Amino acid sequence: MAQQVRPDEISRILRESLLQFEKEVDVYDAGTVLQVGDGIARVHGLQGVMASELLEFPGDVMGMALNLEEDNVGCVLFGDSDHVREGDVVKRTQRIVEVPVGKELLGRVVDSLGRPLDGKGAINAVASLPVERKAPGIIDRQPVDQSMFTGIKIIDTTTPVARGQREMLIGDRQIGKTAVCVDAILNQKHTDIYCIYVAIGQKGSTVAKVVKTLEDAGAMEYTTVVSATASQPAPLLWLAPYAGATLAEYFRDNGMHALVIYDDLTKHAWAYREMSLNLRRPAGREAYPGDVFYLHSRLLERAAKMSDAHGGGSMTALPVIETQEEDVTTYIPTNVWSITDGQIILEPGLFYSGVRPAMNVGLSVSRVGGQHAALKQVSGALRLELSRYREVQTFAQFGADQLDAATRQQLNRGARITEMLKQNQYQPLTPGKQIISIFSVQDGLVDDLPVTEIRRFENEVHEYFDREHADFVARLEGGKKLTNEELQQLRETVQEFLKSFQVSPDA
Repeated sequence: MAQQVRPDEISRILRESLLQFEKEVDVYDAGTVLQVGDGIARVHGLQGVMASELLEFPGDVMGMALNLEEDNVGCVLFGDSDHVREGDVVKRTQRIVEVPVGKELLGRVVDSLGRPLDGKGAINAVASLPVERKAPGIIDRQPVDQSMFTGIKIIDTTTPVARGQREMLIGDRQIGKTAVCVDAILNQKHTDIYCIYVAIGQKGSTVAKVVKTLEDAGAMEYTTVVSATASQPAPLLWLAPYAGATLAEYFRDNGMHALVIYDDLTKHAWAYREMSLNLRRPAGREAYPGDVFYLHSRLLERAAKMSDAHGGGSMTALPVIETQEEDVTTYIPTNVWSITDGQIILEPGLFYSGVRPAMNVGLSVSRVGGQHAALKQVSGALRLELSRYREVQTFAQFGADQLDAATRQQLNRGARITEMLKQNQYQPLTPGKQIISIFSVQDGLVDDLPVTEIRRFENEVHEYFDREHADFVARLEGGKKLTNEELQQLRETVQEFLKSFQVSPDA
C-alpha cells in the first residue's frame, strides 16, 4: 500500500530546514604564486597589500610583502619554501608583521616571529607590537648618564657603558665577543635590567651552549633569547634583530630598563644582501643594496633613554660586528661605527697572548655615559698608564738593560695592571670589587708582588673584604665619590691583608 504524502508535513520540514540553514562566507583578498625559490616568492593579484604585511602561504608558511611592484609583489618566506608551489593561493592577513611582547617571554627561546623553540609550551603573551617601529624623537629622550655595568673590569673602568647607549663590540671571530656579551647579561642578575640576546646566523650548538650557560647561572629568569640560526632561511635572520628590539622596547616604553645584544650584525647584513639580490634589487658596494646603512641605523636608533615624561625607561644596545684579519675599514664595520656611541675593539694578538678580555684600550672608546663616581675616581689614569706601558713595552724588546729606573718602574706597574685586568669567563665583578682590584694596583700596593701572584691576590683580597669588611664593600657599591678618609681606609685594609698574604714558593 503506497504511503500517503501529506503536504503540511512537507511544508513543516522545509520550514525547519530553512530556519536552521547558516551560510558562512569567507571573504579574503588572495593572490597567486608566480615564482618561488631561495626564500623568495613573487605573487600576482594582491592589489591592496601593504608594505611589510604578513601573508599566509600553503603549508603553514608565513611570508612578508617586501617589494611592491607594478604587476606583482615580492615576498620573503619565513619558512621552508619547498612547501610552496607555483599556482598556490596566497592570503592577506591585513596585519603588519608583529611579535608577542611582555614578561611572559622571559626565560624563553623564541624565533624571529616570537614562536617558542624551547619546547616549554605556548607563550601566553597579552600584547604584541610591530617588528618595525619608528625610533623615539629627540624631545622624547633624555641625556644618557646612568651606568650599566658589564661586570668586566677593563670595560667598566676604561670604556663605561650607560643605559640607553649603543656600544659596538668589534673583532675577529673566536676571540671572545660572545663571552663579553654573556658576561654582561650575567651581571644584570641583581639589577632591574631585562636582557634580550639575539643570535643571528650562529650554529645551533653555539646558541644552545649560551642558553645552557644562562640557565646554569639563573640568568634566564630575566632574559629572552631570539634565535635565528645559520640553518634557517635568510628572511628569519634578517627579521631577528628587529624582533629583539621590539621585545626590548616593551620594557623601555613601560618605564623599565632593557639590554639588547645583536650577535652579530655582520651576518645580519649578509642575510639582507642575499634577500635583496634574490629580489633583484640593484647591488652597490660589495654587492650590498643601497639601503644597507638604513638597515642598521633604523635598528640602532631605537636604543634610547626616555624622558621622565615618557616613563624614564631605557634600552641599551650592544651590536656585535665580526671583522676579518682585523680589517675595520670594510663596508659594514664603518657603517655601524658611524651609528654607534663608541666601540670596544678586541684584538687577536692580545687574545692569543693570554690577555682576556682581549680589549685594545687605546682604540676603544665610549663617547657618552655616566660612570660610577668611585670607580672613575680610582681608575682615572688607567687608560693612560696602559697606553704608555704598551708603547714602552714595544721599545723595551730591543734592549731592556739600557732602560732607566723610571721606565723599568713603568714596565713593572703596567705588567701588573695588565694582569689585574684579566678576567675569567662568566665571572663578572660588582663595582665594589672592581674598585678594590683597581685601587690596589693603581696605588702601587702590589708592586712588590710577582706578576704570577696578582690573580691569586685579587681572589683572596675579595674574600677578605667580604668576610671582614662587608659594610665597607657596601659603601663602595653605593656610587658616591670616596672621601680621603675612605681612600685611606681602603689603602690600610689592603695593606693589612698583604701582611698575611703568602707568596707561593714557585712564583
